[in-house]
Amino acid sequence: MWLHASCSLEFSIPVPTPFLLMLRPRSGWQQWVAKEHYVLSPSVPVVEFTDMFGNLCQRLVAPAGYFTVHTSVDIETAEACDTAPGAPFVEVQQLPDETLPYLYPSRYCESDRFTEMARSITAGRAAGYDQCAAIVEYIRNTVRYAPGMGQQIISASELNQSGFGVCRDMAHLGIACCRALSIPARMVVGYLERLEPMDLHAWFEAYVGGRWYTFDPTQNDLWGGRIAIAFGRDAADVAIYTQFGDPVELLYMSVNVERMVSPPFDSAL
Repeated sequence: MWLHASCSLEFSIPVPTPFLLMLRPRSGWQQWVAKEHYVLSPSVPVVEFTDMFGNLCQRLVAPAGYFTVHTSVDIETAEACDTAPGAPFVEVQQLPDETLPYLYPSRYCESDRFTEMARSITAGRAAGYDQCAAIVEYIRNTVRYAPGMGQQIISASELNQSGFGVCRDMAHLGIACCRALSIPARMVVGYLERLEPMDLHAWFEAYVGGRWYTFDPTQNDLWGGRIAIAFGRDAADVAIYTQFGDPVELLYMSVNVERMVSPPFDSAL
């Protein structure tokens, strides 16, 4: 299927301010970028680089005054994410090197504090995918999904205590529990078709059965096209924008995802 997704940001900048943006999805085996627009107003020089997680990042200095960022993308992706009940646990010594950073505790995923809890949640489940599914089921049944209430990032431990949070926080808890079982898990930020209310979305992936699989505690199923923008250990690695120096005001943010009736090109050419 084809999706058209866009994100617009408008800032009030008091003084020239360095920014790091992360708003460009990459083509990969799960998605293919066919067309992209990236507009800054006023236009400023931008330097792009790839971070340690493979994300496309843009460095710039925003001038004082009103500053806007608008991105859009036409992308081919699946109508639903793959599932694999029974996919086996991969022994740590057999894991690819690139998955190892997603085994350690991180700032918002304190996996070293969840060993007993994770074992309790997954008792009786086959090691691997079925354990991840049990963790997602537990989060859905015990944590209240409260979109729009996530101004402050909270950790897995804090969410476990409060009992309610946004998609990002629920992903933190899922990641922490997976890592506590020695299953690599990483956060993903991107777009989700038919998300209500529409916004950027966060979920997590776990490495079982020799590949990454998608898990989303906020959704009852994995139907709906997804566009991954950024991957990381937790929310600290996947912020769509980071500014440095004096605080700036985000005046406006708009996110839209629409299914396209046809590809953004003539397939006969």
